[in-house]
Amino acid sequence: SDTAFAKDRAYRTQDVDLSTLKPARLDGVQLALHGVDHTARPTWRLRETVQFYRDILGLPLVHTISARGWGQPGHPDFLHFFFDAGKGATIAFFYYIGTDRPEKFVPEDHYFYSATHTAWGVESEAELHQWKETLEKRGITVSPYTRHEILESIYFRDPNGYPLEVTLRLRDIHRIDAKDAELTLE
Repeated sequence: SDTAFAKDRAYRTQDVDLSTLKPARLDGVQLALHGVDHTARPTWRLRETVQFYRDILGLPLVHTISARGWGQPGHPDFLHFFFDAGKGATIAFFYYIGTDRPEKFVPEDHYFYSATHTAWGVESEAELHQWKETLEKRGITVSPYTRHEILESIYFRDPNGYPLEVTLRLRDIHRIDAKDAELTLE
């Protein structure tokens, strides 16, 4: 059967040419998403990642897949493990057994690196403050509070160097925000 490991890998490597794509308004089909199921990243620090997310942050480890002999030829065996991130979402990691971290995954202090991050929501200012105070008491270096239009956030990193954010939505997004977004990007 067809899988994500089919021989035709264009879906992973081919550039997207917008001039060949059909706009949504032309086919009458309205696609919908119902939230984020999971985010996933590689790790070369299995024990430290589990300890950080489960034991330091307190996110329950909810599932692990042991994948041996799975994937295209030459694909290493791996563990794929998931932590509960609230409201049915998870944050997941791939631990590729017997591999070393490629240079492109070494953390760096650059806005391009920090732009790819996981942001978790909290529902009150008190919760945001509790996260910051608790993380700092647990020894994690946490940014100052950052307010950016409709969000207030704190930032920190995990043992892999991945940027993490805990954020409070300050207000709902309205139709005028969507119009403003369109006009800003025109």
